[in-house]
Amino acid sequence: MKKRWTTKDFPIGIYQLNHDQSVNFQMNRFFNWSNDKVLLEQMKALDKINQTYPSLINDFKKLGEKSVEEGQILRAAMYFRAAEFYLPETDPSKQQLRKKFISLNNKFYDIDEKQHFLIPYHDGKLSAYRLTSKNSRGTILFINGFDGYIEELTRMMLVYQDAGYDVIYFDGPGQGYALEENKMPMTSEWEEPVKGILDYFNVDDITAIGMSLGGNLVLHAAAFEKRIKRTVCFDVLPSLFNCITRQLPETIKNQISSSIAKNENVESINAALNRLMEKSLMLQWAIQQGMHVLGASTPYDFIKQSLDYDSSKISELVDQDILLLAGQDDHYVALDQLPLQISTLSNAHSVTARIFTAKESASNHCQLGNIGLAISTILNWLDQI
Repeated sequence: MKKRWTTKDFPIGIYQLNHDQSVNFQMNRFFNWSNDKVLLEQMKALDKINQTYPSLINDFKKLGEKSVEEGQILRAAMYFRAAEFYLPETDPSKQQLRKKFISLNNKFYDIDEKQHFLIPYHDGKLSAYRLTSKNSRGTILFINGFDGYIEELTRMMLVYQDAGYDVIYFDGPGQGYALEENKMPMTSEWEEPVKGILDYFNVDDITAIGMSLGGNLVLHAAAFEKRIKRTVCFDVLPSLFNCITRQLPETIKNQISSSIAKNENVESINAALNRLMEKSLMLQWAIQQGMHVLGASTPYDFIKQSLDYDSSKISELVDQDILLLAGQDDHYVALDQLPLQISTLSNAHSVTARIFTAKESASNHCQLGNIGLAISTILNWLDQI
């Protein structure tokens, strides 16, 4: 009998697995998508003071191969994804690991080729999946974020399907297949790939859910694509620029803010950012990933291009029912961004907001630690709407 997936298939709690905050968050991310207690304990054992990304990548690869030998295919998929996550795009093994992750992940969840579609878009293709439910209550379109592969979220998509919804989930420009196979950088004009997806599947009356940076992209899509009737920001992310600069020291942040309008002091800002990247593995990864995703040639160009991802520019065009989720302790998106987001949605049909707290184990970015609660909140909102 085929398993029925529910919100109870996600763990509750954030665990201290690594001394580095960023690595710890990502390790909890991989645990949340697998709910595998053995993986949890194995990752915890990797922590060491002299840790580097190369040593971490090597540890993840070894654990991935060990998991394959043991027949633990989802655990292996998570380890290969974890290793690939920290590899630069120039490393030849990055694509091999990505393909291993996708193959093992889809095998575990029994996602077959009939559910996978490569959709022509501009000069390349978008990778999309479609799950259908008997006696469907409607269609959910799920939009990915800044650094994920849509396959990571398969368990969540199956929960929506088993709750009675048809689900279309895809990687657009700057994400997954489009980025890695077609070298297609991200665009803030997210209504374009959404239009391509909706046209291909010939669907309307859509609930669009955007996760992480997808919480920004989904509003851009809803502003212009009116087949979207209901929109969920999971979580809010009204300004990518604010999200990025929040991670920087105050002196560089001020220098960027005062110089970016006129493109002044570009060389000195790039030099300062490069020095920071040498000192911080987290910033090195984030800026390099950002340059890769947005197709930017320098750290400064990446930060300047991030200004395009500001939902206040289009929010007055959003007239759908809106659900905004926010984590009280989100280390990427400050909580003050929630009232800012609400204030810009002046023409929405309705706006509902939900702040998740540490007592719920859901105060982190995208409710990591209690993803099941976030999904329940979305499904309950859909019932009411």
